[in-house]
Amino acid sequence: MTDDNVKEVRMCFAEPAALGLLGLAIVTLVASSQKLGWTEGIDGMLPWVFFFGAFAQIIASLTEFKRNNAFGATAFAAYGLFWFAIGMTWYLGYQNDAAYLKQLGFAIIGMLIFNTYMLYGAGAMNKGMFFVFFFIELLFIGMILNIFMDFTPIFAGIAELGVAISAFYTSAAVVLEATAGFPVLPYGKPLWKLNKVEIKL
Repeated sequence: MTDDNVKEVRMCFAEPAALGLLGLAIVTLVASSQKLGWTEGIDGMLPWVFFFGAFAQIIASLTEFKRNNAFGATAFAAYGLFWFAIGMTWYLGYQNDAAYLKQLGFAIIGMLIFNTYMLYGAGAMNKGMFFVFFFIELLFIGMILNIFMDFTPIFAGIAELGVAISAFYTSAAVVLEATAGFPVLPYGKPLWKLNKVEIKL
């Protein structure tokens, strides 16, 4: 027995990726300035870490969950929580503790594994998103080398700056397309296809 009076109601949400990518761009720009020696200290970075790196991406993630977008929801939640963890360890003063640095190194290894399969998914979306995750991949590799092999932080700083630039560009592409109703900045075509699966922002 069916009820012909039952109606399906759909809720529409604005594209959250623009905010999530903006948050990522801001925090990585600020963090890269310290790695590259353009700024000093970490206290001044904490507001940007918590509000843009963490909260902005968590807000984007929650909206992506409502839009049934597992890729965007997982990515923004993971990196929002990552920046919460980084911010808290800096706030508590653990950044100079040798035991903490080793534990951080293993956490970054875990994030590198996560980012590797997200990089594969991003390649099926467009080149803009692919390059965001590609530079994150290089950033994590640089951080691991710095922690375990005392490698120069400059490599990680350059990669992090690449994250910021690519995230700014992709955020602008998303918000301008949503505003204009047509693509203003090109995303670039997907690098490969995932069979019968359409991945959206």
